[in-house]
Amino acid sequence: MLDAMGMAAFAERARRELIATGGKVRKRSVETVATLTAQEEQIARMARDGLSNPEIGAQLFLSARTVEWHLRKVFTKLGIGSRHELKAALAERGQDAQPA
Repeated sequence: MLDAMGMAAFAERARRELIATGGKVRKRSVETVATLTAQEEQIARMARDGLSNPEIGAQLFLSARTVEWHLRKVFTKLGIGSRHELKAALAERGQDAQPA
């Protein structure tokens, strides 16, 4: 996204920091559009487990509004409309594993 905005230096920094944490930069394609990112998956599991947006944000060093933004993306990708549907939707997609 940073590359698309003409912010190549920030994109490179983000890539290096992601690699340093053991993460990988995902290539965007038609197949990945409906796949949850690692952060979306983590937030979805925390919401499924009953944590509020401020509680999730505190654990992940994010604002409650950022958590809300991620959850809206999760709901869209999973085709659901509420937290109550997260457990079944994550289980159906094989994304219901508990973090280690």
